[in-house]
Amino acid sequence: MSAVTAVALETPADAERRRGLRQMRAVALGLLVLAAVVYAATDDRTGAWAYVHAAAEASMVGAIADWFAVTALFRHPLGLPIPHTALVPTRKNLLARSLRDFFDENFLTESIVRDRVAAAQVSRRLGGWLVDGEHSKRVVDESTRMLGRLLAGVRDDDVTAFVNDEMLPRLADEPLSEVTGRLLQEVVAEQAHVGLVDLTLVEAHRWLTANAETVRTILRQRAPWWSPEWVDGLVTQRIHVELVNWVAEIRDDARHPARLALDQLLRDLARDLQNDSNTMARAERLKRRLLGTPQVATTVTSLWQAARRALVVALDDPTSAVRQRGVNALAAFGQRLLADEALRVRLDGYAADAAAYIVGTYGTEMTTVITETIERWDGNEAARRIELHVGRDLQFIRINGTLVGGAAGLVIYALAKLV
Repeated sequence: MSAVTAVALETPADAERRRGLRQMRAVALGLLVLAAVVYAATDDRTGAWAYVHAAAEASMVGAIADWFAVTALFRHPLGLPIPHTALVPTRKNLLARSLRDFFDENFLTESIVRDRVAAAQVSRRLGGWLVDGEHSKRVVDESTRMLGRLLAGVRDDDVTAFVNDEMLPRLADEPLSEVTGRLLQEVVAEQAHVGLVDLTLVEAHRWLTANAETVRTILRQRAPWWSPEWVDGLVTQRIHVELVNWVAEIRDDARHPARLALDQLLRDLARDLQNDSNTMARAERLKRRLLGTPQVATTVTSLWQAARRALVVALDDPTSAVRQRGVNALAAFGQRLLADEALRVRLDGYAADAAAYIVGTYGTEMTTVITETIERWDGNEAARRIELHVGRDLQFIRINGTLVGGAAGLVIYALAKLV
């Protein structure tokens, strides 16, 4: 166990508590002094004064008894080592364990936490808070600030080392052909590749149309040396025209044989990547060769650097579209929370489950903070601090003891006289 330490230094709030404690002590002491004066003044008196004398005597007894009880909590009364006094300094560890058990049994239980989360209506409050544009903007500002610092703290050397030492070797060792085959099979079944094929054909047709002379020059370079130049010109021109028309036909016909052939090729490749051992082995060898190329690591690192720079610039700009979209998205989410009761019920259930899990898993560790903190305190200092917080209210025990004791003494004396 760590060494005993003193409690925190006194704060301005502590000074105010100390003034209140002194005032209430003065009131309690003043009542005791008043009772003593009345007792002395009515000594040996008869008649009604005898009743006052009895009440004053009982008031003193009650005041002194309750003073002893209150004082015994924090110190030895009059410095005398009376047994079972100075309870806080001498038994603070037991007090700490009792407080821990009290919180465990009465606060940090799953049923209580679930009820409190349900009663709090977290999702409704969150929705009402996010609807305010200033609140949504505040969330985005704080989030972007934290994300920007996080991104700025990632060094390029660390990213390069991670790519070279962790990511690429793991990808090279992990069999991916079967997974790739299943993914390709789903892509073809859902026709998810059609958009990419259409884009490729549109761009190819546009380029071929805009660069006719470039295409002809390339084709003429492949012509035989003995072919006349005018023949080459006619042939290359015709080839270019047919090539443009063929690409246009494929582009405009969703059932073109070339498209169907491509679909069948992709289906066969997806099947072989999952079932044919030779195809799977070739795919794995191709993957290893590609991942072993230095340019792959350089490209991945460069992509990360470019993405990070763009994201940092967008996050730092208060007027950027990224931040504005974040604000709008949060405000819209807040509106949805207010309007959609089913969503609120579901989110409140998630919040209750999360809180119950935290309490059930870490509740004991959370309350252990109480025992560990109090056990580190110096006993006398701990007593002083606790008295500072609750001592003012405890003085009412002394005041009530004085008044109730006087009333009780008066009743007892009156009954004794009556009997």
